[in-house]
Parts: sequence; C-alpha cells; structure tokens
Amino acid sequence: MLLDTIPGSTDLAWRDKFHGRVAEYSIGNNLCRFLVPETFMNKSGISVSAALKFFKIDIGNLLVIHDELELPFGQYAWKTGGGLAGHNGLKSLRDNLGSAGFRRLRLGIGRPDHGSVQSWILGRFNPEEEAVLPLILDNAVNQLTAVLIGGESVHEHTKPVRVYPQ
Repeated sequence: MLLDTIPGSTDLAWRDKFHGRVAEYSIGNNLCRFLVPETFMNKSGISVSAALKFFKIDIGNLLVIHDELELPFGQYAWKTGGGLAGHNGLKSLRDNLGSAGFRRLRLGIGRPDHGSVQSWILGRFNPEEEAVLPLILDNAVNQLTAVLIGGESVHEHTKPVRVYPQ
C-alpha cells in the first residue's frame, strides 16, 4: 500500500524476479530498487536475500517496510537492527541474511482487542481507519522520500510518530 502511494509508482515497470516483483525507481540522484516478495511472508528472506546478492547490495543499504503490531494504528517508527517482536517475515530476513542489522520503517497496525492476531493482520481496516489511511500513507511516504533522497537520517526518526490527528 505504501509503495502505491509514492509519486510515479503507477509508472513503475515491475518484473517478476527473486520470487517476487522488482522495479527500479529514481528519486533525487538515487536509484532505488523496490522488491515485493511473493513468497509467503514467513519466507520473504529468500526473496530479499536473492535480490541483495544479485544486485550486490550491502545489508546496510536495505530498508524493509513492514506492518507493526507493537505500534498503535497510525504511528510509524524507524529502526535499525534490534528485536524482531515475533514478526515471522523479519525472522526470515534475519535467518537468510545472517543479521537483523537492516533498517526498517515500521507502520503501526496495533493489536486486536480480542480475537486472533493472525486474523487481525490478514483482515481489513475498519471504516474509521480506512478514512484516515490515505493521510497516514502520504505522511509516511514523505518521511520515506526524505530518507531515500538522503536529506534525513533514519536515526532522526527514532520515536514513533502519529501521522493523523486523534
């Protein structure tokens, strides 16, 4: 959803490669490669590892965007390394890359008040969340763009940020 919000994303030429879809995107003077693994989430490290090896990308230049149960809906936070909070996709990345030292943009989806976590993660947003989701994604894209251009450091964004009014 976040990649679909990036300006020019509708013009990206996606190719099937690395057990996923990959596209190149120029932003500022930087060439970025987006990869959307099409493996099961808990096997996404296979896709990412193959892409990093092919393009000879160092793990320090990898930025992973993922949902985060531990952040309330509408917040995002940047993180480099550290714990994986039980996220099976992140565990797969760590296991396939040999390190959890990659940068992450964590997008808060919050925890369910009741019911299973799996149903929550795979479910739809409620109507109130759907209403503010475009604003959340736009603000997160602005922060992502600043980092990709190189104008801001991931480390400048260490605290969770609410991206829509309460």
